[in-house]
Amino acid sequence: MLLRIYGLLILTYDVVALFFFLVTSLIESAYHLFSPPQPKTLTKDIVLIAGAAHGLGKALAADFTMHGATVICCDIDTRCNEESAESADSLGYGIAHAYAYTCDITKREQVMAMAARIQKEIGTVTVIINCCNLPSPNIILEHTTHDAKKIFNIAVLSHLWILQAFLPGMKKKRRGHLVMMSSLAGLSGVNELLPLSSAQFAVQGIAESLNEELRFGGYGKNIKVTLVHIYPLIVPSDMADSIQFRLPSYYGIISPAAASKLILDAIKRNYLEVSIPGYLLYIGKLVRVLPRKAIFATRELLNTGVDFS
Repeated sequence: MLLRIYGLLILTYDVVALFFFLVTSLIESAYHLFSPPQPKTLTKDIVLIAGAAHGLGKALAADFTMHGATVICCDIDTRCNEESAESADSLGYGIAHAYAYTCDITKREQVMAMAARIQKEIGTVTVIINCCNLPSPNIILEHTTHDAKKIFNIAVLSHLWILQAFLPGMKKKRRGHLVMMSSLAGLSGVNELLPLSSAQFAVQGIAESLNEELRFGGYGKNIKVTLVHIYPLIVPSDMADSIQFRLPSYYGIISPAAASKLILDAIKRNYLEVSIPGYLLYIGKLVRVLPRKAIFATRELLNTGVDFS
């Protein structure tokens, strides 16, 4: 009897402690909405950007060098990747530099070989951003086996190979930041994007599981994980006419340069999860608690189409 009473008292204490912890966490989160954490400096970081040859990756390479970081541009497109590195290097004012490495990140052996070269030639990578993705609009019955495998190799398995290659160095140095990109297709199923949407959900699982693994392993305070949900379409201006919106002000489009600056700010402030634009992260989470019919109706209202022809 006494043991049961003791157990009940312990449980009551734990519940009350949890309640106060939840309240203080909510207050802290609300406070940071109006007073964001101070940004960290990047001058001592070596940043690997996978998918740096074009678009967002190229813009990130430029922004990181302007903030004093050493940048490693990684892509399978050798010529464009070297151009990105040269462009970024010119923005470092002789202080920060950018380098180009050709690598197919879907091939584990290539990633491991590149990691060994970088460690020998430049040093330990402390920030990794994987910008690689592959849109493939088709209903599932029209996807070939090759298409489906390619999507998962680029959007999912590449994260695993990069982690296996570079995370040990971060743990040894007890310093690091891992950034993973998701999209609307990773928060809600999207018509004609079944393989990509599945892969984007997997990216969220990787980010959350990795964060827990680092926390339980004692690295949570030293190695950060940031998951970025990109809701607008990141396109150059000459593609803007191919995008159709029912509510343009809700989603909209954004340039790679603008998206890069928002992502850079999230990295500097060590945010765990962010969206572009920021308010849609909270709306996306709230919508998921609605009844299924309400979710479907909301999707139809906010329907966005892309002309891929």
